[in-house]
Amino acid sequence: MSPYGSDRSPRRWMRRRVPQLLALGLVTATATGCSVDSKDLPRLGLPNPVTEQGPRVLSLWQGAWIAALIVGAVVWGLILWSVAFHRRSRTKIEIPPQTRYNLPIEVLYTVIPGIMIAVFFYFTARDETKLEELSKNPDNVINVVGVQWSWSFNYKGDPADGTVDVYEQGTPGKPPMLYLPVKESVRFDLTSPDVIHSFWVPNFLYKKDVFPGRLNKFEVVPTKKGTYGGKCAELCGVDHSRMLFNVKIVDKAEYVQHLKELAAKGQTGELRSKINEPAPVEAHGKK
Repeated sequence: MSPYGSDRSPRRWMRRRVPQLLALGLVTATATGCSVDSKDLPRLGLPNPVTEQGPRVLSLWQGAWIAALIVGAVVWGLILWSVAFHRRSRTKIEIPPQTRYNLPIEVLYTVIPGIMIAVFFYFTARDETKLEELSKNPDNVINVVGVQWSWSFNYKGDPADGTVDVYEQGTPGKPPMLYLPVKESVRFDLTSPDVIHSFWVPNFLYKKDVFPGRLNKFEVVPTKKGTYGGKCAELCGVDHSRMLFNVKIVDKAEYVQHLKELAAKGQTGELRSKINEPAPVEAHGKK
């Protein structure tokens, strides 16, 4: 006797239940996206970029999705075509002809994936090279220090603006505010005295690890004023979740005023870390 009852075979049960389950899955997937803004859909889950470098990352992300969907459509089409036109009930053939050692087909499914990987590698390497570029004389330099479990920011002063080196120190549970001037290049020098952290501002569409004893750098040009959240993206200890900070992109005048306010509070000089550390080494091995 069938485990599904005397009046129903497993095949009949599957024929009835599979469409119902597929419909339920479709409704669930579409219902959960009802609150998504239509303007956000082209970004495919990425936040709105607020730097000159962000659109390059977004373009690479969208291109990867388009390529993946094309490949998926071809694979799904071949599967559905095989199911529709080569099913046993249609051909009345118990075992269809078996194709083995077909050299053209084997070359095809070996060469095409290789071409796809090469294309992905080219665009990724091209964009990564541009994103990692550093200008010789950036408009602003900020040393970011990640410690368990907060952030400190050392601003490099500019005599032309009447500013000196100042710092902002955060504490766990009280996220510090990082000020950035809009439409000016900012180079970040990333250091840590304890463990590996990761400096991440989601709206930059970019993050970079912060290594102890090693100096990592990257550069951005903020383009949109506003306040944005930042966090550590590397599990760094028990209070990792408290390593938060905020980024405020403002006009140049407000940025300079903030540095002068820090100087007035006595927060001048450079706050390297909470413990003595050796001089950081450049990412390429140079001191």
